[in-house]
Amino acid sequence: MKGPRTMKVFITGGTGFVGKNLAPALLQGGHEVTILTRSGKGGIPGVSLVVGDPTQKGEWQAAVRDHETVINLAGASIFTRWNDKAKKMIRESRLLTTHNLVEALDGAMGKHFFSTSAVGYYGFHGDEVLTEESPPGDDFLAQLAQDWEKEAKAAEKKGCRVVLTRFGIILGEKGGALGQMIPLFQKYVGGPLGGGNQWFSWIHIEDLTRAFLFLLEHPEISGPLNFTAPNPVRNRKLAKAIGKAMGRPSFLPAPGFMLKLILGEFGSILLEGQKVIPQKLLERGFQFRYPEIEPALEQIFRVYRPRPESNLNLLLAL
Repeated sequence: MKGPRTMKVFITGGTGFVGKNLAPALLQGGHEVTILTRSGKGGIPGVSLVVGDPTQKGEWQAAVRDHETVINLAGASIFTRWNDKAKKMIRESRLLTTHNLVEALDGAMGKHFFSTSAVGYYGFHGDEVLTEESPPGDDFLAQLAQDWEKEAKAAEKKGCRVVLTRFGIILGEKGGALGQMIPLFQKYVGGPLGGGNQWFSWIHIEDLTRAFLFLLEHPEISGPLNFTAPNPVRNRKLAKAIGKAMGRPSFLPAPGFMLKLILGEFGSILLEGQKVIPQKLLERGFQFRYPEIEPALEQIFRVYRPRPESNLNLLLAL
């Protein structure tokens, strides 16, 4: 059963890369959009702003109750050197925000709660194909995703439909993973990470935003869904495709030992990967516009003209 009616949508993390693409798509679909922001800045034409810190209880929670759909995109970046302080920030930014949102959903029978998770949920399985039915892993990111999803699923007890969107690596213009990788290729030092054999589960930003709209139109779908393209690639192939799209060489690898030495545990994560398939989206009939990496990157670089960068930051090159 489809439900194409328009809704009032509340977004946390709406001023980030995903939010800046999702909010205009929702507006174009006829929905009303409100974004929670700490600073009151970063507004998008046509979008209402509510000021507040989602990791803290506050007056912003009252605004949540006025919306039929809540989309939780908030979370501190994982792309940093992991130490105890960084891990605490990564966890609390996700778990506290989600807990406070669920608390604000009191009396929300029939509402929709979309909460971000990640394909890190599955841990690392080499060449094994992973779907929404695959079991969780046991490393830091996997445990974080499990705890994150547990907080979100508490909304089911309040009568909410809960959708857990497990993001892969998002590719798009003006942000996402490419924002970290492009400076290297611009300076002719781009290439695979380590041996380049690790799987890279990715999704084009346009397909990600379209998937959200698709799920709003299909209220019968709930639970975890992998937000990844149906054709993951090895890291080496990704580097080659970026180099081709940019007209740059792509053979210079970032040595694995260097990543581990400088980034510690997170460096090891970059050298692993998952081969994740969006089984539930495909079964439900979602049509990807960019199922293959080469056309996805060609489209991005047709419209994206990155500015030259002088800082070659290998540490954040994912």
